[in-house]
Amino acid sequence: MAIRSVPRARVLVPVGLLVAAGAVAAALQGQSGGVESRPLLSVVADTTSSAPPVVTPATPVAPAVTPTATAPTAAAATTTAAPDTSTGAAVAALHSAVDRAEGAVSVAVTDLETGQSLSYGGPGHDFATASIVKLDILAALLLRTQDLGSTPTAAQRALATTMIENSDNDSATGLWDEIGADPGLDAANARFGLTATKAGQDGYWGLTSTTADDQLRLLRQVFTDDSLLSTTSRSYIQELLDQVEDDQRWGVGAAASDGGFEVKNGWLPRDSDGLWVINSIGRVARDGHELLIAVVSDGNPTDTDGMDLVESVARAAAEALPGNR
Repeated sequence: MAIRSVPRARVLVPVGLLVAAGAVAAALQGQSGGVESRPLLSVVADTTSSAPPVVTPATPVAPAVTPTATAPTAAAATTTAAPDTSTGAAVAALHSAVDRAEGAVSVAVTDLETGQSLSYGGPGHDFATASIVKLDILAALLLRTQDLGSTPTAAQRALATTMIENSDNDSATGLWDEIGADPGLDAANARFGLTATKAGQDGYWGLTSTTADDQLRLLRQVFTDDSLLSTTSRSYIQELLDQVEDDQRWGVGAAASDGGFEVKNGWLPRDSDGLWVINSIGRVARDGHELLIAVVSDGNPTDTDGMDLVESVARAAAEALPGNR
């Protein structure tokens, strides 16, 4: 049975039951077996230091990517000098928001109007995607159909709708098979420029590993013209993201100033320790700007703790981005 949503006001079952049964984790993967565990970082290396987030200023627009390209230009490398933290209460607030994490958390955000980008937290840490990989699966499917000179079938579109709008796991498994499983996702991601994302093995698509920076690169494929995806494909994905069911409209949308956002969230209790992976990616409208935001986290004691963390980090990162204060 697939788990389709996690209401904010839910009451969690005891961790012992999660560990004993492993049913929730298995359902989230669309599998009957347990979920492979990975060691969790208890502390993110730079969250308790005075190191500022790395900000990339606006750069010239890269040439448009053609359908035959194998590696589109991703967000500019974060090699420029960090901002002066003495001028930014907003930067201090971002430090504070990240410091709340009991496990690991990372955020990446870019302003599509100004070109400014910010990346912070989780250095060298791979995060399990949980259900945010469903956006990646759909992008890979659409790229595949473009390569074939066709469009998704009615059956594929039906699966895509329930996979994105309801986060249905059986639908995700169906489309996972359509794209060629983990080799297919890895091949698509290589073309998308996702250099730190590795597809989950043996059908465990929810254990795909990734980073906030890579998720931002994926969002650029969905929401900008610098993309391998056609205008039609991008519009189709955006429409689905705009219609996720009401109890899944949490996460990075908390950074929106007028309620306008498209989002895909992921949540997963690890059966090894009962701690939660909570992720959120999407586009938000904030004070006349369009922001792409990705927040990934793990080691959360409860799902609600993780949701609160993701939302506070998303708000703080949007506020700390130059031009958004």
